[in-house]
Amino acid sequence: MSVEMVELSMNAPEPVRTAGILQQNRVFLDFFWDLAKPDQEVRLKAVEDLIQYLKTNNKADELDYTIKRLVDGLAHTREAARPGFSLALGQVLSTFEVISLQSILDRIKEKHNLQTVKKKLVRNAAFGNLFGVLALHQSSRLSKEPPVVLGCVQLLQSLSQHRQHLKDLPTKTMMDILNEISEEVFEEVLLSALQTDLASAFRTPEQLQLLLVALQRFPQTLKPKKLKKLLGSSTIINAENIPKLMEVLKMASRSVKKECVLPAVALDLLKLSLKEDSFQLFWNNAIINGMLKEPPGPAHYLSFRLLGSALPLLSVAQLKEVLSGEVMMQYGEHVVSAQKAERFKLAPEMDSYVSDFLAGCQDADRQLAGMVGFSSLINKGSPLMPPVWRGVQHLQPAALQHYVEWLKNMFLKPQLDKLLDCSTRKQKDNREGKEQRENSIFYLRKWIVSRLSSIIDNHQVKKQEDLVMDVARFVFFHAFFSAKKASASIPETKGKLSVPLDDKTRGVLVNHFFGLLLSMHHLPLTEDSDKGTAANQKRVQGVRADGTMWIYHLVQYAQVLLDQPEHAQCSQPFSPEQRKAWDGMLKMVANLKKEVKKGPAAGTSAFQQLFLLVAMHLFKAPEELLGITKDLQSCVDKAQEKKAKKKKKQATEQEEEPEWVEVLVDILLSLLSQPSRHIRHVCRTVFSSICPHVTAAALTAILDVLDPEKDDEEDSAVVVTDDNKTQKKNPNEEDDEEMEEDKSDGSDDDSDEEEDDEAMEEEDDDDEEEEEEEGELEEGEVDQKFRQELMKVLQQQNALATEEDGSSDEELDDDAMMALDKGLAALFSEQKKKNQAKKDERTKIQKEKTLVRDFKIKVLDLVEVFVARQAGSPLVLGLVEPLLTIIDRGMSSDSDQQEQEFLRRAADIFRNQLCRSKVYCRTVGDRQGELHDLLDKLMTKCQKLADSSVCLYYFSASLYVVKVLRGAPPAEAKEGQTADGAAANDLRFMGNLDVDRVSAIFRDALTSFMGRRKSPLTAQMFTDLFARFPGLCVQLLDQAVQHITSGVRVHQQGQACVLVLRAIQNKEVQQLLSGAPWTELCVKVSGQLAASLQQAGQAESKVVKEKVVRTLELCQFLAKHVHQQKLSVDLEPLQKVLQSLTSAIAFKKTGKLEDTYWAVMKHFGVMKPKVEKTKPDKEAEQQQVPKKKKGFLPETKKRKKRNQPILEPAAAAAAANNSTSRDKPGADKGQAKKKHDKKTKQKRPADGAAASQPNPAKKSKITQSESKTAKKKKPKQKKEGGGQM
Repeated sequence: MSVEMVELSMNAPEPVRTAGILQQNRVFLDFFWDLAKPDQEVRLKAVEDLIQYLKTNNKADELDYTIKRLVDGLAHTREAARPGFSLALGQVLSTFEVISLQSILDRIKEKHNLQTVKKKLVRNAAFGNLFGVLALHQSSRLSKEPPVVLGCVQLLQSLSQHRQHLKDLPTKTMMDILNEISEEVFEEVLLSALQTDLASAFRTPEQLQLLLVALQRFPQTLKPKKLKKLLGSSTIINAENIPKLMEVLKMASRSVKKECVLPAVALDLLKLSLKEDSFQLFWNNAIINGMLKEPPGPAHYLSFRLLGSALPLLSVAQLKEVLSGEVMMQYGEHVVSAQKAERFKLAPEMDSYVSDFLAGCQDADRQLAGMVGFSSLINKGSPLMPPVWRGVQHLQPAALQHYVEWLKNMFLKPQLDKLLDCSTRKQKDNREGKEQRENSIFYLRKWIVSRLSSIIDNHQVKKQEDLVMDVARFVFFHAFFSAKKASASIPETKGKLSVPLDDKTRGVLVNHFFGLLLSMHHLPLTEDSDKGTAANQKRVQGVRADGTMWIYHLVQYAQVLLDQPEHAQCSQPFSPEQRKAWDGMLKMVANLKKEVKKGPAAGTSAFQQLFLLVAMHLFKAPEELLGITKDLQSCVDKAQEKKAKKKKKQATEQEEEPEWVEVLVDILLSLLSQPSRHIRHVCRTVFSSICPHVTAAALTAILDVLDPEKDDEEDSAVVVTDDNKTQKKNPNEEDDEEMEEDKSDGSDDDSDEEEDDEAMEEEDDDDEEEEEEEGELEEGEVDQKFRQELMKVLQQQNALATEEDGSSDEELDDDAMMALDKGLAALFSEQKKKNQAKKDERTKIQKEKTLVRDFKIKVLDLVEVFVARQAGSPLVLGLVEPLLTIIDRGMSSDSDQQEQEFLRRAADIFRNQLCRSKVYCRTVGDRQGELHDLLDKLMTKCQKLADSSVCLYYFSASLYVVKVLRGAPPAEAKEGQTADGAAANDLRFMGNLDVDRVSAIFRDALTSFMGRRKSPLTAQMFTDLFARFPGLCVQLLDQAVQHITSGVRVHQQGQACVLVLRAIQNKEVQQLLSGAPWTELCVKVSGQLAASLQQAGQAESKVVKEKVVRTLELCQFLAKHVHQQKLSVDLEPLQKVLQSLTSAIAFKKTGKLEDTYWAVMKHFGVMKPKVEKTKPDKEAEQQQVPKKKKGFLPETKKRKKRNQPILEPAAAAAAANNSTSRDKPGADKGQAKKKHDKKTKQKRPADGAAASQPNPAKKSKITQSESKTAKKKKPKQKKEGGGQM
């Protein structure tokens, strides 16, 4: 039903009012329109404004009209309007207490009477009653008038019959009313009215919910004796009522199937069971033996959600029992089976339940019980809970400490029988005894280590320093050592492993330990120790409260373990040489710590961290890092000697040896080949501290690694070898990244079913065989050597067919066939091995390329640090060409994503950090000639490039070199000068720049840009040059003016206009050319513009029009400037050319070209003529219409109509009249009707029966062009066919 009909039905009984305020006040009436708007903000604003208006005016007729409109609007057809009217009515009743609630209730019953309303309006009337009761409830006055409460409840009871429309809303409203009234009102007024509903509580979830709410609110009224009379039992939860409760819960679970929420009745029943001390009975009988016996679906989901909601309500003992029971087992099986994408997953809901429980619980024992319970849910050994989980951050320190102890004990002594194994039926059938148990233990330990690492890595977790150190020592000990004998000084030796660690588990421990080192390096100070730091002081990371580094404490712990071999045995014992290197590293760290005590030096802590990190990596790869440790020690010794002998002359022996910085840079490059983010971070920090000492040779060593032309040399092969040694562990590079992959993939991958895994393996094998066969086919011709070998095998067994005999198969006996089969099998197996070897070689080469590129990306870190820290060093100039080579090579080759990342970083360092840096080298010294040669080389290369994007980088490098050569004006020259004089001197200052040579270089480039048809240079490059260096702009401006007419193409001539315009708009250029040179320049530009516009000719092409627009823009600035400055420049020739331009170019009414032209002419006093609007001549248009014959089909394509009826003579005459009157003026008015008449005539039978008026609903949907075609074709056919259509 439409809104208009509803409004008519509402307003029908309204008596006729006199013309008064209600008919005149539009603002007042708009409030009711806004209440029906779909936007909630508009409705709320309307409610506030209506209340304020009624308060201000305080008129009885307006208040009465408001009540009437609001009561009528409760049954509005719009769903969004009903809450608006209900809220407004509630607020009016709350504000104006003089209005009786009983009168409002009577008006609601009368207006929305379900007995008298039409059948179509029953739904709206039901909602009107419901929202009317809600309005009374929202008025907050319901408890003051008990008769109204009774009337509302009775009305809601009558609405319960319309469940198909209102669902459970009436019952919920009754619950809200019960929560508001007092116990006295309930006992005296409502108890008798609700007697039937309370007695039938076990019929529906809503009625049971009503009883539970009444029990919670009025326990004194609903005593056990009263319950005995109502229900037949003094308690709700007992053995007799369990079957009834199960049915109610099943109904509730089905009712919220789409909403995916927990029904409130289930949670209220749980709370009542805890109150009545019958939780055990309810949980075991109603949930485990009742709901879980149903097929998987809503009943199970209700049980799982009830488990999550019950966590904050249960005691420690109840938590342990529930979290180790059947509901948890069924939940685990649901998580395992719901891993497929299309299945419903309840795990995110359970995570939020557990997180809310941990966040709101302050009891450490209950928190621990919850964490242990969910960590005990495993599948094939791996817990279903993700290793990285934010819920851990809510744990209290005591609970976290006990949880870590539980994890460590489970690692040492895996007790799978005490955990809940949620394997699927297929997984249970496929178990293989001992091997399956070993795999389960491995996955469990892997998850435990990931969880311990994630606790340390999460900065939101409240943890003490002792806990962090305890976890780090535990992981380090079991990664590299094993306990032989318990020791009081080494707590880790007291825990005995029930199952020894295998190599796979140790590999996981090693990777996670170095990930832990990185996490501890970024670990902020704890809250207790951080309170003493000032608010504005920088927060320190990677150190303990006493200021020592975390890694230093771990190195000391490792030293204790190495010194007590009788208690702890290293899994890979050090050789004497490696132990000597270890002791030497510790000695160097001790010396560095002494230097820090004497006076803090820059980089000392970075060197300490580098030594300590290399020392820890000795446990992982002792052979690789042995040489690095020796080089590091010698580097530090030489650096200290050089510092001590800084004021003395260097000895010749020391000059022959390489600088210590060069050796240290080589060491850093070697360390960067290690797949560790922590090493990468430390190398960056160390290099940052030694940047002031870096020499040209050290920088060259870094650039050689990045040089694309040296990829195939031996230097890069060393890097590949270093990475290949660690390639088996993680080809992606990062230890801690691998750790996080283990955390995220552990639970998901491990829970796949074994049959699926076997099927996937078979499919993978088939795919590999197909790929090998395709690879063999792609190779083209068959290998001739393989063909010869095959011929030999066949000839040996006489299996080749000759010309005399057709086939040789019949002549071979069984033994010969077996021998032939063996020979062919051996031959093809050998060929398959060769193909596989080729494939492996290609894969190996591809992996090496990936590793080399990854290593180069790391090396770019050092370049970035050097550019940032030493931007003013002359050595930075040596980075220009290598970086340009990288960019040029990278952009000219088809590259993958990793190559693109390398190219992007190199380009970012070059443009944003080198060329655009405000700090640059200002001490060129004797390198002026070298830099000028570099500039010449860059610009020459720039003009020869094919790609404009690469050319942009070369041009930016040229501008950078010009900036370095010019330098900054000396500060002494500015003293004693005025501001204008100092600014003029700054503009003329060119420093060490050879202006003539540099101008010639850029002049050649400008000539190349203007004289070549395809040039990589762009106008924007020269615009940047002119803007940044006005002195060079003055030198090049004359040539740019000449190219306005001498450009090789029209496009270049337009670009020359752009360059000249940008140049003369520059105030600095105007200042440099002030006086006669500026006037002379304006004369030249004026003459060139006049000549250029004379060359324009007929501007039909887009390029020519664009050039004219550019020329006119320059004309506009020139004319404006000459007139403003009153320069002695003759613009009459230019004005004449401009006036004649209208004859050469067809101007439109509007457009960029036309607007620019008239803007120029405005400066010469010529205004744009106004075009008078004239009405179009209808007669001329009508005469032109029939001449338009576009889109007509030729006669040969027209469909020939068969069985055409012969018209009556009168119809033929009428058709002739229509055809003659078609061309008359004014005939188009009746054209539409004539069209319909023609259609009816076409359908009329030959016997002359009268044609009926066509039905408008059955019009044919034709386009406008088709209709015009019909109008023109039919009269022609009538003339030709003699009255036939």
